[in-house]
Amino acid sequence: MSAPRLGRRQALGLLASTSIVAAAPAVAKGKGGPIYKDASAPVDLRVRDLLSRMTLEEKVAQIIALWATKADIMDGLTFSSAKAKAAYPNGFGQITRPSDRRGAPNGSVQAGGTGARWRTPAETVAFIESIQKWAMEETRLGIPVLFHEESLHGYMASEATMFPMAIGMAGSFDRELMQDVQSVIAREVRARGVHLALSPVVDIARDPRWGRIEETFGEDPYLCGEMGVAAVLGLQGEGKELGPDKVMATLKHMTGHGQPESGVNVGPAPFSERELRENFFPPFREVVKRTGIGAVMPSYNEIDGVPSHANRWLLTEVLRGEWHFDGAIVSDYGAVHELNSIHHVQPDLESAGRAALRAGVDCELPDGTAYRTLVDQVRAGKVPVEAVDTACRHMLTLKFRAGLFENPWPRKDYATLTGNAEARALALKAAHKSIALLKNDGTLPLTAGAHKRVAVIGPNAAVARLGGYSSEPRQTVSLLEGVRAKLKGKAEVVHAQGVFITQSEDRSADEVLLADPEKNRQLIAEAVEVAKGTDIVLLAIGDTEQTSREAFAKNHLGDRTDIDLVGEQNELFAALKATGKPVVVCAINGRPPSYPAVAADANALLECWYPGQEGGTAMADVLFGDVNPGAKLPVSVAREVGQVPVFYNAKPSARRGYLFGDVTPLFPFGFGLSYTRFDIGAPKLSAPRIGTGGEVTVEVEVRNVGDRAGDEVVQLYVHDQTASVTRPVKELKGFERVTLNPGESRTVRFTLGPDAFSLWNIDMKEVVEPGLFDIMVGSDSQTLKTATLEIV
Repeated sequence: MSAPRLGRRQALGLLASTSIVAAAPAVAKGKGGPIYKDASAPVDLRVRDLLSRMTLEEKVAQIIALWATKADIMDGLTFSSAKAKAAYPNGFGQITRPSDRRGAPNGSVQAGGTGARWRTPAETVAFIESIQKWAMEETRLGIPVLFHEESLHGYMASEATMFPMAIGMAGSFDRELMQDVQSVIAREVRARGVHLALSPVVDIARDPRWGRIEETFGEDPYLCGEMGVAAVLGLQGEGKELGPDKVMATLKHMTGHGQPESGVNVGPAPFSERELRENFFPPFREVVKRTGIGAVMPSYNEIDGVPSHANRWLLTEVLRGEWHFDGAIVSDYGAVHELNSIHHVQPDLESAGRAALRAGVDCELPDGTAYRTLVDQVRAGKVPVEAVDTACRHMLTLKFRAGLFENPWPRKDYATLTGNAEARALALKAAHKSIALLKNDGTLPLTAGAHKRVAVIGPNAAVARLGGYSSEPRQTVSLLEGVRAKLKGKAEVVHAQGVFITQSEDRSADEVLLADPEKNRQLIAEAVEVAKGTDIVLLAIGDTEQTSREAFAKNHLGDRTDIDLVGEQNELFAALKATGKPVVVCAINGRPPSYPAVAADANALLECWYPGQEGGTAMADVLFGDVNPGAKLPVSVAREVGQVPVFYNAKPSARRGYLFGDVTPLFPFGFGLSYTRFDIGAPKLSAPRIGTGGEVTVEVEVRNVGDRAGDEVVQLYVHDQTASVTRPVKELKGFERVTLNPGESRTVRFTLGPDAFSLWNIDMKEVVEPGLFDIMVGSDSQTLKTATLEIV
């Protein structure tokens, strides 16, 4: 059969794509060599020069990656240059997770990769070094390979530092802390020779049934945007080109991912354009506008019938056109072929690749299975070579901005830069600042030695829960270990399991089986006997990495219909409470739980989230008053699953009420107590009225009126009293975490401009409409004082 005939335009494109340097002498020569190898040349010129030298096969190679296909280039666990040359004579653009053994003999076969057996740091560095040496010295053009890793709340590789989970970090309401944490993560990732991190997640999350809610910064667009900006500045630094110890960040997942239909991962996001622009777009737009974000990852789900990986309006018209994003768009794992296998909008793998490329997806992760067909598709006239050129240009630009052509190597001192004392101290500080006190009848803080026998009980007492996207850090501290260290020589600490939550602790296991109820009831009886002989009970309950996680396949689920404590945990709490002993609950989880019985009857309740590797020390410090908790809730906590979705910034027609139920949340967004008391004054405006393009300064006095030093998060909300389209009852537009000594006061200032008052009008234009606006300040989304601003 003869080859398909190419049109004139496609033939010219192919000629251009395979042109040699002699065909473009003005671009070809730099300082004694090709311009693309000249570090002093502008990035766009270097990209143009390199692209002009590349064959079609070399271009397509740059927009694929290797994960399971690492087997093609490995001899056992070691990189083989001979196998690489044979399998990939045109090179390859990217390696997925060099720190795991996927593709190696006896490596994990988990689709999500969380069960992969880790390489040691030394093995990872050797693997990266050998691949880069081959790519730069033995391929025709010497294009270095881009390595990417997960780093949601720490570098997901062995011996790296694990910080509190993202939702806990959001609860700190501390931008500077977020930036510091992400800077350490970047340093640890970069030290091993990796230049791209798949983080942060700025999806707003409005459904606690969804197992991935722990990966987010919560429900509020403004908070997610602020935390996202801080995270990217920590990972990447200022600008678009990397400095030392920095990595390119990837903004995830655009968009609608955090409120899937029925709370099921990858479910449709049935939202209007207005809903997208008002709530789901703003965090992404803020990061694109205020940082040099290197990459954006589309979401798995569909919006209005169009999956994000095939949504040209979303990725090209909005992201690139309206927001002027000029970085790389990288696919989520397997999302391109899911256009065929799950969404059924494409009939086969080849057409799925065409659709994603046309939408604007530059690189297919993790293995490039659909994009590997593009060479044949271009030659068959099914794909314009210009589309491949565009994707390749974006990926090459990312590599040049990352400095890969000058320094692709791991650092020689990588071992001292990973999990060191500085990182461990920061992990402890982050855990301190992420713990929220939700209830306290005066039992807390405890005094070390005041209770002679202390019981530490529960399924999460003796294990350090890290949450999803975690690896194995050099050390972890459980609550039991933290309390024992705190009370050494001062009190006796006893322990009982209480219950098990699941039968297995393997978070990569597909099947999740709850623990045997009868065995748990035996353990409850044993725990009660232990508690009877003590003065106070510290109860650690919540989730495991199995009961709240990413549902990445039909046989690997993580979403739930019930958001109360699973298994026999409520029975355990009730039995311990019946002993008459004070019960202090440490909730350790990633999903904001509906635990009304615990909230009602516990003497004190700490929401600890997954507090990271130093969590046990941090929880003990808070329990015994060495640290005063100051975190707030980045989500509204539902009373029961029937309220879902529940979020504070609802429209006025929502939340009318229920028969036989309560419409209010168990705990509101922004809520958190302290061991001291604060008084937040009424907002004072710099002017009673401003123009539609003007600014107003809001001053708020906050005073510590208690007897301990502590932190308060001053929150500012705005409400448009009357508008041409419905507006939320309130919207967070500013926050500041302040530390005050007893009797100390401070004036907190916020500047509000058009961004704080704008809306998308009936014509879908972003405008500021004249009218009256409530300016509200307080300690949470319900406890607020108000002033009125007029915009004319």
